Amino acid sequence: MADLFAQHRELRRRAAQPLAARMRPRNLDEFVGQTHILGPGKLLRRMIEADRLTSLIFYGPPGTGKTTLAHLIAARTHAQFCELNAASVGVKEVREVITSAKTMLESTGQRTVLFLDEIHRFNRAQQDILLPDVEQGVIILVGATTENPFFAVNAPLVSRSQIFQFETLAPADILALLDRALNDPQRGFGGVPITVTLDALAHWADMCDGDARRALMALEIAVLSQMAAVGDTPATSITIDRAVASDSIQRKAVVYDATGDQHYDAASALIKSVRGSDPDAAVYWLAYMLEAGEDPRFLARRLAILASEDIGNADPTALILAAAALQVVQFIGLPECQLTLSQLATYLACSPKSNAATLAIGEATADVKAQRTVPVPRHLRDGHYPGAIKLGHTGYLYPHDYPEGYVPQTYLGVDKEYYRPTPRGREGAFKDYLDKLRQARAAQAATAPKEPPDATAQK
Repeated sequence: MADLFAQHRELRRRAAQPLAARMRPRNLDEFVGQTHILGPGKLLRRMIEADRLTSLIFYGPPGTGKTTLAHLIAARTHAQFCELNAASVGVKEVREVITSAKTMLESTGQRTVLFLDEIHRFNRAQQDILLPDVEQGVIILVGATTENPFFAVNAPLVSRSQIFQFETLAPADILALLDRALNDPQRGFGGVPITVTLDALAHWADMCDGDARRALMALEIAVLSQMAAVGDTPATSITIDRAVASDSIQRKAVVYDATGDQHYDAASALIKSVRGSDPDAAVYWLAYMLEAGEDPRFLARRLAILASEDIGNADPTALILAAAALQVVQFIGLPECQLTLSQLATYLACSPKSNAATLAIGEATADVKAQRTVPVPRHLRDGHYPGAIKLGHTGYLYPHDYPEGYVPQTYLGVDKEYYRPTPRGREGAFKDYLDKLRQARAAQAATAPKEPPDATAQK
């Protein structure tokens, strides 16, 4: 009788579980996705198979298998599993788990996997409590976070942990999970006569944004709602088409923290897309950030910086347009300023690129900071006071007195080139012009006397 009651309780418990929980993989072979860290021969796979785990931090978006993999690690290593959420527990609960883990280890030799979800919610003092027992191997800590652990987790804990980044699941992975759920008779809907169109499956795989939990939830809603419409035990197959699939899932809200990881990653993607001359990617990341609530003035400022940093004199108009766009964004705001930002981003993406001006100021600044400074040549020093000539501030040649508006003379006092223009865009003309002038200057330097002539009659 006891076994019978236990079976009934298990059936009721399983019936109350959502499909995503019932379909949780039972072993590593059933785990879908994350092959870059869990595939054959990969570090995490080797660590699990060798049972040499200390502290792990799983970092990635929701629905990518962080909690599931923690369960599998505990099962594979025959460890006790304890799950806590850092948002709802404190030091007391953590100490209780650690005490229990010590007792279990000393009495039976069994280790404990402490899965701490949202570990970034713990403050520094709370995270520090974990350090001694992690180092001594009392617990196997598996921390999960959607925030970049290098920013959100204390450095001592990060240094003692192996960090693995989880990626959103590919559409093929989502389709594999949906197919498994449709055909599994014990945990899924394998015993229910269901026909799901390929279009419906593709819609879920696209709309879930790589989140397995959302895809399985959509399938469950679609199946249960169709069954409710025809009765719990349909006599004929129920059909789930694109329309039903669409009604069973909502578009995922953009997850974006204007001061966190998403902000910096999206801004990096925007700038790198513009620098890489891809206007399509540029406007996508621009739209993504605006839709997520990014300050348009921040975007205008970043693009203005890029206009000098990555385009420079290859297209001097880029900086003029960027400055105008920054003013327009400040004056009119959203939603209209998105048009201005789109115009600016696409123009910059399609402009010829040069970072010659950026490299020039970088090298010059490095020389100044390294105290590789040079004195101002005498003929360039201020000569507009009575004693200047007596100090030798003479010899300057006034370029406008010469036919081409140029006369060879040194302006730095040492042979050094900082600005090396590229042949791209307008800068190509600068390069040709500078090459000619530098050749003339080099020729003049080769024949000129070491001391500048006394040209007091010259300006």
